[in-house]
Order: sequence, then C-alpha cells, then structure tokens
Amino acid sequence: MPVQLIDSHAHLDGERFAGEVDAVVERALAAGVSRIVAIGLWRAEGDFGNALLLATGRPEVFSAAVGIHPHDCAHVPDADWAMSEALARDPHVVGVGETGLDFHYDLSPREAQEAAFRRSVRIAHRVGKPLVIHLREADEAAARILREEGLPAAGGVIHCFTSDAAAARTWLDLGLYISVAGIVTFKTAEAIREAVRIVPHDRLLVETDAPYLAPIPLRGKRNEPAYLVHTAAKVAELWGVGVDEVAARTSENVRRLFRMKAG
Repeated sequence: MPVQLIDSHAHLDGERFAGEVDAVVERALAAGVSRIVAIGLWRAEGDFGNALLLATGRPEVFSAAVGIHPHDCAHVPDADWAMSEALARDPHVVGVGETGLDFHYDLSPREAQEAAFRRSVRIAHRVGKPLVIHLREADEAAARILREEGLPAAGGVIHCFTSDAAAARTWLDLGLYISVAGIVTFKTAEAIREAVRIVPHDRLLVETDAPYLAPIPLRGKRNEPAYLVHTAAKVAELWGVGVDEVAARTSENVRRLFRMKAG
C-alpha cells in the first residue's frame, strides 16, 4: 500500500463545505490522503469556526490549528485573544495560526498586523506549539519580527509558500519548514518550483489550502484534500523521485513539526 499523504493546511469548516465534510473526507481517503490539518480562524466575536470540532469528532483524520489571520486582526477583541490561547492549549490543536502578515491586501493596517503577529508568536512560545505563518509581500517585516521575538522552540511553517529560492533560504535558516500548495503546478510559478528544488527533503510540507488554489488540472474548481495528489506529483517531478517518496517524506515532516503520532 502506498504511503499516505497528509494535507498540512485546509479550511474545511466554512460555508463552501457545509454539509459535505464527510464526503470530502471519504474522497480524500480514497485518493491516499489520510490526515488533514484543519485551520480554525477567528470569524467574529467569540467565534473561531469548527476546526477544533472536526478534530475532536474525527481525531483519526483531523488535527486542528487555531489562530487569527492578518486580514482580521484589527477587529479582534482582547477577550478573543485570550480565547485563542486557551484553544491553542487543547490537545487536538497542533499549531498556532494561521497568523502572519499580508501587505498585498492590507485588509488590516500594517501596524495592527505586526502587533498581532508578535502576539501570536508569544502565544506559540507559551503553549509550546509551532506557528502556521501566512505571508504575502511581507517577507522582510516577518523575518525581522521572528528574529526579535525568537522562533518558538516548537518551530513553524511558512504555509502556501509563494516566494522564491532566496526567501526559502531565509526561512530555512531561521529554522522554519516550507509548505507548498497547488500554486506550484501553475505555469507562472517557476520561482516557487526553483525554491522547491533547493528545499531539503526533511523541511517541506504539502497542502491544499482548500477551498482555494486547486492545482492544475483542476484549477478554477473548489479545492479539496483529495486534490493534494497533484501537488505531490509536481514535487516528485521537481525532486526527481517517486510520488511515494514525496508522500513518505512530507508526511514524516508534518508529524515531526506538529508532534503527531504515526498512524
């Protein structure tokens, strides 16, 4: 039996999967994706979505991460920051995030984003769990903050990596993992492919970021964990290995980063 893939980042608790999560899981299992890290994000006062509920309801499939996205961080009350830390301590939660900086959309002011990212880094330090980091056009600021605050002992991952080999080296030197999504299959993504070629095989994860960024040949469709096989196939091509080796390596890396038990 081929080694099973792990989808290290998926958003399955939103409206686009309402009433369909069981069917999505069954399609994932049939495609060889055996585990999924469900990302729970702050939505409104007192509401971090249902990712933790997925993880407690089907722990053989799901783990959760919980955090505050840079898009929304300017609107989060202090009580919900305390709630996010309490949720992060749950044993079904394996990571803090996604957190980070997004200077492309700037949906929250940059000053608020930087303050929120620092706050999330400090939570990760206190709870002893890795960071799940979202970055767009903010590499320099994020690297500065991580150097000043210190990477948590549990480490972290740049999720949905969209930069180049030079940026990848920066994150690797800081001790982070790098995760690639379906963008790596896009015709315009040669810089990402160059980065994947130089990432050590023990530092790469794969993800869908479902429902976003479906890989070629499914681009434009709602993404889901079953489609991770296409991203893994592209990584295998870039590394010059078989898909089974990519599955084995990246699954081992997910388990190491998120302190998951094998199986």
